[in-house]
Amino acid sequence: MLRVFLRQRTPFYINRLPLACLNTTKCCCSCTSSSNDYMSKIITTILDSKTPDQALYYFNSVSFSINVAKNRRVHAAVVHVLSRAKWYLQARCLLKCLIQDLLKFCPLPRVCSIVFKDLNRVDDGSKFDINVFSVFITALAELGFVDQAIWVFYKIEGLPAIQACNALLNVLVKAARFDSFWKIYNEMIQKRFVPNVITYSILIDASCSEGNLGKSRELFDEMVEKGFKTTVVSYTSLIRGLCNEGRLLEGEHLFKVMKKSGVNPNLYTYNVLMNGYCKIGDFRRVVGLYKEMLNSSLVPNIVTFGILINGFCTDGKVEIARSLFSYMIKSGVPPNVIVYNSLMDGLSKAGYISESLAMYQEMEIFSILPDVYTYNILIKGLCEVGRIAEASDLLPKMKNEGVFANSVTYNSLISGHCIQGDMEKALLLCSQMIEEGIEPNAVTFTTLIDGYCLKGDLDSAKGVYSEMSVKGISSNVVTYTILIKGHFKNGDTKGALRMYKEMQEEGLIPNAYTMSSLINGLCKDGLVNDALNIFLKSTFYESGLDQIDPGASPFNHVAFTALIQGLCNEGRILRASKLFSSMRSYGIRADVVTYIVIIQGHSRAQNVQNLCMLHADMLKLGLLPDTAVYPILHRAYVDVGDIKSLSASTGLRCCVV
Repeated sequence: MLRVFLRQRTPFYINRLPLACLNTTKCCCSCTSSSNDYMSKIITTILDSKTPDQALYYFNSVSFSINVAKNRRVHAAVVHVLSRAKWYLQARCLLKCLIQDLLKFCPLPRVCSIVFKDLNRVDDGSKFDINVFSVFITALAELGFVDQAIWVFYKIEGLPAIQACNALLNVLVKAARFDSFWKIYNEMIQKRFVPNVITYSILIDASCSEGNLGKSRELFDEMVEKGFKTTVVSYTSLIRGLCNEGRLLEGEHLFKVMKKSGVNPNLYTYNVLMNGYCKIGDFRRVVGLYKEMLNSSLVPNIVTFGILINGFCTDGKVEIARSLFSYMIKSGVPPNVIVYNSLMDGLSKAGYISESLAMYQEMEIFSILPDVYTYNILIKGLCEVGRIAEASDLLPKMKNEGVFANSVTYNSLISGHCIQGDMEKALLLCSQMIEEGIEPNAVTFTTLIDGYCLKGDLDSAKGVYSEMSVKGISSNVVTYTILIKGHFKNGDTKGALRMYKEMQEEGLIPNAYTMSSLINGLCKDGLVNDALNIFLKSTFYESGLDQIDPGASPFNHVAFTALIQGLCNEGRILRASKLFSSMRSYGIRADVVTYIVIIQGHSRAQNVQNLCMLHADMLKLGLLPDTAVYPILHRAYVDVGDIKSLSASTGLRCCVV
């Protein structure tokens, strides 16, 4: 039963009788025009009703004696009456109910066509209201039937009402169909459409969603120039666009301008800003905005808590996220699957996989259905801690609950088996994946290649790589890095360099892991000069180590340490020292291993004072030497005659040189 609220009287109920199939061999929605005088009288009576109340009352009463669903012209008649009386909400409600009933038996395009024809068939021209098509467009847009709303827009002559135009434009933005959005908007303008403040808010939102902040700002200024009063929606759309581009300072400035102009931020405004600051890790400002929001008597909703919990989890602050989750429950805000997923992901990444599983069980207690992301989080988390059997058990459970696994699900399981060296099960999962209609992607092949490389089976790894190429799947930086490392591990330096060259020819830019694998492999193979040449070309100007390229270094501390060790092993301590000193110029911090390598190099070169200085520097940074370095440091302090500083070799105190 559908409850339709009348404006002046007690609510009436419209009986929604089920649609019956008139012909089982054809679409049951086939129109069966009734020549019955009684039906014609019903339609006439509805159209001649003096008030919309009267029309609805009569419509409700006859619905008990006839199947109005079969006689859709009755629906069309009452919709015309309601539209003519500007009872658009009730008219949309009737149309949406009719559409949803017809969809049980007919495909959507057919339903749309039939309802359009019925609305167009009201015989009495004086009772025909053109606004019914605006109501129809709005109803379709609210149901999310974008293509059908567009179809009606093109089907009618003239321009729909501004409410329908805005509804159509808004649903196009939500569907991210921006090409259709601007095309239809331009056609509206050609039909002399005059945008209102709601239209401008939608236009600004569309421009921001496309990342065109320049256009969104122009539209905002144009709206102000035309005398429209800026609204919280238009301001918030623009702030959201700035935050999405990482332009938080500009977003914050607009937020202040908004408040100074007398427009009060709403909950969505605060959510947008907090989300932006969460992404850049500025949680001090996030907390400040949250307190300001509460002081403005705004009550946080599930979106607010979702942003905060996800932000703190992403930043590794899982305990704060858990506290927020508990506070959310106490505040009467029921959690949803998105919030659970965020917290479970944070717990899993922090190593609390058991707590993550407990939350999964809690979801079942509260009847919150897990989705594919939930299972992917659990499967990946279990595989990373070696609990492969438990992760594998979740796959059939997914199927039983009607949750379809995707490539991420299978790739996580394949990776788990590869890490354990069980390539047979990994390949079996790959076959199962294909049987389920999920094509292996670059991640799948790269994972298998890594699995074979870890086992030292380079031939099988190259075989998977060849199959990847045959299938037309492009290798990525990770694929090449694994192959470079695998070739070095197998003693095939030429093969590793060939992979590096092929990677460059493909236009791929090596990352820090690629370069550290390459440098480390070359140095271990005794090709220190080759490693140094690659390092210089990528890091420094051709003129040498003294002139440093101000650009970012593609190397990490592992690559620096490998090259420093290679130079030290060849007795080139001066160059190794310069390289060590240059690390700070690139913002790369040496770790304990790097210090041990350079200390051992200076020890072999008998540079005693340099040893003491490096030790002091080490302690200043809070790095404690291990047992391998103690004898070296001990000898150094004895050689300089600094007996009092012997205790410094244990890391308890720094010597002064």
